[in-house]
Amino acid sequence: MSFGILALLALLPIISVFGLIVLFKWPATRAMPIAYFITCFLAFSVWKVPFSQLAAASIDGLLTAASILYIILGAILLLNLQQESGAIFSIRKSMFLISPDRRVQAIIIAFLFGSFIEGSAGFGTPAAVAAPLLVAIGFPAMAAVMVSLIIQSTCVSFGAVGTPILIGVNAGLSGQVEVVNYLSAHNLDFAPYLNSIGGKVAIIHGITGTLIPIILVIMMTRFFGQKRSWKEGLSILPFALFAGLCFTVPYTLTGVFLGPEFPSLVGSLLGLLIVVPLAKIGFLMPRKVWDFPAKKTWPQDWIGQEIEERHDSQSEKNWGQSPKTKKNQGDSPQILKSEMSIFKAWLPYILVALLLLFSRLWPLLKNALASVSIKWTNIFQTSISTSFQPFYLPGFLFLVVTVMTILIQKMSKKQVKKAAYRSFRMLLGPAIALGFAVPMVKVFINSGVSGGLDKMPVVLASAAAVLLGQGWTAFAAVIGAMGAFVAGSNTFSNMMFSLFQFVTALKIGAVPGVIVALQAVGGAAGNMICVHNVVAASAVVGLLGREGLIIRKTLIPMTYYLIMAAIIGIVILQIFRV
Repeated sequence: MSFGILALLALLPIISVFGLIVLFKWPATRAMPIAYFITCFLAFSVWKVPFSQLAAASIDGLLTAASILYIILGAILLLNLQQESGAIFSIRKSMFLISPDRRVQAIIIAFLFGSFIEGSAGFGTPAAVAAPLLVAIGFPAMAAVMVSLIIQSTCVSFGAVGTPILIGVNAGLSGQVEVVNYLSAHNLDFAPYLNSIGGKVAIIHGITGTLIPIILVIMMTRFFGQKRSWKEGLSILPFALFAGLCFTVPYTLTGVFLGPEFPSLVGSLLGLLIVVPLAKIGFLMPRKVWDFPAKKTWPQDWIGQEIEERHDSQSEKNWGQSPKTKKNQGDSPQILKSEMSIFKAWLPYILVALLLLFSRLWPLLKNALASVSIKWTNIFQTSISTSFQPFYLPGFLFLVVTVMTILIQKMSKKQVKKAAYRSFRMLLGPAIALGFAVPMVKVFINSGVSGGLDKMPVVLASAAAVLLGQGWTAFAAVIGAMGAFVAGSNTFSNMMFSLFQFVTALKIGAVPGVIVALQAVGGAAGNMICVHNVVAASAVVGLLGREGLIIRKTLIPMTYYLIMAAIIGIVILQIFRV
């Protein structure tokens, strides 16, 4: 079989996912089972992967899917408890006290707060936290998911305290002959070299990510505004650029001088501390406040079936309207008539952020939580192993906070029971989608076992390198994005492709560290359209089944990210020599 035909066959799993979900607008619950069976058929018939290997990869995928569902359950349950207690209405009031402008709210909650959650936890947790919060303060569910996914870019390469670099790139390069020989020839040690790659990643992200807040609001006003206008987004350009710089300047400096652990954490925390107080006093704010159109005019595609139906019925009872904001806010209610204090309402989310941070940075707590691990090594006598850490995963911390929320907000048994029932009911759809999506990915990336062929993703990358030759620099980030799209993780993408990118750079005479950095940046950008993240974010706001519509929108900012990364990569190749 020719290499070209083999590459086309390796592309089929990606085409099936993208085509069914994005082009034909199938829900993931229908598309992913078909994509799974196509991938298994190709792996078995063309790549000659034995049945035991397919079964082992599928089981590994099911346990990984269970980890994702664990996080989704915790996020949904916390949101439903907040809805039942009335805390959501105080949270909404607090955001209007900062600014009634939806563009400002999106930048603060999605971009800054979401980046902080990503920096501490990773695992797609930001979308599970930010999307329901945005819905709760009056965003259409589709808009909330879109902006929560767009921010899954700049912050991702240093998410979970640097995991995509310290584990992903590290696992891909460490100990490899080509890397060892290269470092020896340049008198370099691996640890500083890994940090230098992280610094290059920070520079590329820092420049590209500065525009993410303005892109986020432009996308929001264009697709969800009454006038469908790009200009309404551009009118907040000064504030959006300021917020972007408040994040990316400390983020870049931290990545270059301190290493991969803290850029997202430092950038988001300083950004919040600077931007929120200044937004409250109207710094760089446009004169006209922007809001979504009247809710009764929203298309059905915008609306989350579970969350917003409850929000509508409760808001009619609990909300009044403030004369101060009534003029510019359409028909959406603004100021909550609630007895719960703003601090008490926000406390569960503050606790989530703190627990995530301490569980990753405090060695004693981190080791205690990570020490409990359910492992299955060499599944069915294959090289595939899997593990499940029930206490270290963010899902457990969500559940801890839900218990604390019940006690702090003095909720009744009836309220807790209603919240739990709704949460488990909402979990059924994503369980089906992820139950096929993640095993499909695991089969895809474990397909090069006994047939003498490279695994499917490596075949695809090799074909791209042959086609592009010296133009590889402009395409390197696309491979990273492809890896994240199919693998559901920047870390896994870096594991799969870092060595391939390194060797390709040597072959074309490019600086390997820059090409690997482009791989990591592309892997982060790919999170915007990653099926796992889209399904998870959709599930927590009741949008399951509309993944194709979401991906079609997030393809736009992802394309911007990859183009900018390519341009910057070409420039910095002239600056760095190793």
